[in-house]
Amino acid sequence: MAQDIPKEQWAQVIEKTGGPVEYKKIPVQQPGPDEVLVNIKYSGVCHTDLHAVNGDWPLPTKLPLVGGHEGAGVIVAKGNLVEDIQIGDHAGVKWINGTCLQCDFCQQSDEPLCPKALLSGYTVDGSFQQYCIAKAAHVARIPKDVPLDAVSPVLCAGITVYKGLKESGARPGQTVAVVGAGGGLGSLAQQYAKAMGLQVIAIDTGDEKKKMCEELGSRAFVDFAKSQNVVKDVQAATEDGLGPHAVILVAVAEKPFQQAAEYVRPRGTVICIGLPAGAKLSAPVFESVIKMICIRGSYVGNRKDTAEALEFFRRGVIKSPFKVIGLSELQKVYDLMHQGQIAGRYVVDTSK
Repeated sequence: MAQDIPKEQWAQVIEKTGGPVEYKKIPVQQPGPDEVLVNIKYSGVCHTDLHAVNGDWPLPTKLPLVGGHEGAGVIVAKGNLVEDIQIGDHAGVKWINGTCLQCDFCQQSDEPLCPKALLSGYTVDGSFQQYCIAKAAHVARIPKDVPLDAVSPVLCAGITVYKGLKESGARPGQTVAVVGAGGGLGSLAQQYAKAMGLQVIAIDTGDEKKKMCEELGSRAFVDFAKSQNVVKDVQAATEDGLGPHAVILVAVAEKPFQQAAEYVRPRGTVICIGLPAGAKLSAPVFESVIKMICIRGSYVGNRKDTAEALEFFRRGVIKSPFKVIGLSELQKVYDLMHQGQIAGRYVVDTSK
């Protein structure tokens, strides 16, 4: 065990469903035999964290709960069975905190589908605290030359959209539409798509988000609030007018999930990633059949996807637009989320 680990720490705690989050001191936990203790330096804030506060997903949270699942920090203690990661190494606590490693899904590298998966900041305490526990097998290995504040959003947003792009089957030279392009996931999806040789149509609303998307290299921006016909405008933004080869849905509202099947090109794929509370998918059956389109869900990435997504970041081809705020000010970020006023990602500094 490492030395100089305090008995208490600052954390943001949800005592009851619906919040509010309370900034207070709680005990520092000790890692179990197969676990590590990570001194969290920075943590990205994800829309999922707001769902955890509100309890509006059909999945119960633990209470009281420390949210957060994009935590980047330093290993300060480890269990006696942990051999492949050392004290002092940089590591990330992501959504998948741990899995059984034995079920059919785990054995096929689909560990996010493990029925016994532990979810950071949802079913176990997450990264909105200064010291966080995670299973050693599942913490992300972060190279020491990578800045911890900048990489934290990659630990959920980056891995998730990278996985979705892989699941879409889109090939270099083809076009993808990113819906919710100006948010945390969308800003990263555009960059991963570009790094994978894809052309991007960004769909969102607002001048600030349009400016950011253009700076990130999108070939077109469709403002859904100003557009008279989103379906026609998205199709018109493609070279042959037939629509994008894939649609990456990272929106936080239901309507885009109803539209995507209408503008994706024949033989195209619609990838659902965003999880608006209570939302339903719908698609016109006739057009879906005769256009031979595919609609599929994509969850978070596995450990290999994580390593690949982090390598793109290490090479400098992915830059997450982010703003840093103190952990004590987390409620402000949630308020901005409610208002739809966030472009890019907020990252909390656990020392403030």
